[in-house]
Amino acid sequence: MSFLNSIFGNSDNSESQKSNVNWIPLTNLAQLNDIANMSSVKPIVIFKHSTRCSISRFALKQFEREYDLDETVDAFFLDLIEHRDVSNEIANKFGVYHESPQLILIKDGKAVYDVSHSDISAEALKSKV
Repeated sequence: MSFLNSIFGNSDNSESQKSNVNWIPLTNLAQLNDIANMSSVKPIVIFKHSTRCSISRFALKQFEREYDLDETVDAFFLDLIEHRDVSNEIANKFGVYHESPQLILIKDGKAVYDVSHSDISAEALKSKV
């Protein structure tokens, strides 16, 4: 059982489950204009996550373990099941094809990098920031 937990995570809130990311919840459409504006000062990362998908959970946990960019970027977290309207507008506003899980880097109001599934990597993101 611990093998599966290490791959897919579990609901345990122990210290080992804490994220390295200081996530900013992305919950409404108005935040997308703020993100576009903020990205001219500091790069923004959006992580689109499906809470119903084990692949998405795996990608999220892996990304959180690798992540050490809090000083470099602001990171927004979108629960796309709860906020599908926001997810749809991200695709429209930033010209990216919707995927889940998905990592999108925004600079100067534009999506300059987006990856999904097993291509999501904090190490790869560092080279794009």
